[in-house]
Amino acid sequence: MMNHLHGIVMEFCPECGMRLTLTWKPLDNIVRSFLVCPKCNYLREVTSEESAFSKVIERPPTERIAVINGESATIRTMPKTKIECPKCSNREAFWWMVQTRGTDESPTQFFRCTRCMYTWREMA
Repeated sequence: MMNHLHGIVMEFCPECGMRLTLTWKPLDNIVRSFLVCPKCNYLREVTSEESAFSKVIERPPTERIAVINGESATIRTMPKTKIECPKCSNREAFWWMVQTRGTDESPTQFFRCTRCMYTWREMA
């Protein structure tokens, strides 16, 4: 099953529905492209017509995670919520969400106390 999103083609595993990832493996002394399911190990070779339109962009892990540094922490534009700070018992905190794990996992919610600036994350 293929899905088109803003010019990006994603293909999903016909067995379990997980997004397939592109990998390369040697086959008959030639390195060939395959789409692999990280969940059930479904494997399908990419045809030469498909690979002509494929482009893989690798990003370093530092580009995938949004970090709020000291300067950004002073900006008070983040949304607020009513939650008790585990450090000072203040009942208001800024909050934001970050995709810290795989895309098939839910994002992690972070909180920063509006009084003491202590930062913690939601434990699921």
